[in-house]
Amino acid sequence: MPPLLARTDHTQSTATLVAARSVSERLKHGLNGPGSRGAARHLRHLLGARGLALADLSGQPIWSGRPAEHADTAPLLEAVLRGEASRGTPPLQAAPLHAGDDLAGVLLVHGDVSARAVREAALLVARALESGRLEASAERAAQAEFRALRAEISPHFVYNALTVIASLVRSDPDRAQELMLDFADYTRYSLARHGDYTTVSEEFHAIETYLALQRALLGDRLRVQVRVAPEVLGVAVPYLVLQPLVENAVRHGVEPGGGPGLVQVSGEAEGNDCVIGVEDDGPGMPPELAREVLSGGREDSDAVGLANVDRRLRHVYGPWYGLVVETEEGAGTRVVVRVPRFQPGVLP
Repeated sequence: MPPLLARTDHTQSTATLVAARSVSERLKHGLNGPGSRGAARHLRHLLGARGLALADLSGQPIWSGRPAEHADTAPLLEAVLRGEASRGTPPLQAAPLHAGDDLAGVLLVHGDVSARAVREAALLVARALESGRLEASAERAAQAEFRALRAEISPHFVYNALTVIASLVRSDPDRAQELMLDFADYTRYSLARHGDYTTVSEEFHAIETYLALQRALLGDRLRVQVRVAPEVLGVAVPYLVLQPLVENAVRHGVEPGGGPGLVQVSGEAEGNDCVIGVEDDGPGMPPELAREVLSGGREDSDAVGLANVDRRLRHVYGPWYGLVVETEEGAGTRVVVRVPRFQPGVLP
């Protein structure tokens, strides 16, 4: 008999945890989000209530189960929204719902449920609302940083590219026209609105356009090798994750020196993964500086770009993915991107 009781307690605890997690997931978009009715249903089952409602600051409750048809809920809602604490007694009670320090709404419970259980349910909802608010804030910050990365075309690069194109208008008009089309293609891809994902093929096309412009600027100083295996061209990747790596390789691996520099870009399949490498033979950097760059600890634009790419990769694919930087002073720099060749929900 005792093992049966223990098993029953364990099953009940598991069901409670599952229900609590479901409530949290469904309320990530707030009390008036698409999951609010489902959250009310799970809370009602969790409490064993006849009816349960969630109301935002408008005071319009979303009910699950049997509403308190014969009771006037308006005074309870108004009292809680005025800032008063939990009100009412069974069979009808109300408790405030907070998101951080802000009042977000009211929880209404109809049935023989203890006041303590109602308060605990309100606390569960409050934590879910706060978690959703923090997640939304982090997402907005990431999107703002991504938009900044899209707009981050070096004025120095733009000026030099247009100067070179202008110098060729008379001496080599065909070459000038070709470079102007490359420049238009490059800026369109960098600044235009895109979805969240593109393909390795599109990213490599943008890379080759950028490198064509840089070869016009740097002449024989810039040597380029680009190799990509056909089987990875269709792999979906987050938009604008490879171009910043190539820009950094040129700006820090080739431009500072007076002599020639080599930038190598490769893409190949390794089992179920797509592995892309961007390498330069420039001055490199201390490994601790590379770690600081990836952590976002440096405030210069290049660090922001690399940290942004690393965070987006880890957000999409999980903590096992992201950027790997292999470097040391005097030995160049190699940045490796490893992503799954197939990932559910990641489509160009």
